[in-house]
Amino acid sequence: MVPLTWYLIVAAFLFACGLYGALARRNAIAILMGVELMLNAANINLVAFWRFSDTFADLSGQVFAIFIIALAAAEAAVGLALIISVYRARKTVNVEELKSLSG
Repeated sequence: MVPLTWYLIVAAFLFACGLYGALARRNAIAILMGVELMLNAANINLVAFWRFSDTFADLSGQVFAIFIIALAAAEAAVGLALIISVYRARKTVNVEELKSLSG
């Protein structure tokens, strides 16, 4: 049986990679991918803590994980739609070149 600490280490590594990807990248799509990694790290934590809890009848960890998956899907759809719209107007997805949304 895999101990809880291993799940937490994997989730922390995944969250750190996502945070680095969201903060250090210039490409808007890479930033969205970093946010997705952070949401998946939160899912790993929720399901791991649910698995190692005393009561399996309480499915709160799994329910929250499903909500986060739905939130991530909505975030990806809206984010990609915004990126496509900005690309059509500005011909770039570099976030440093996008000082404002007008013009």
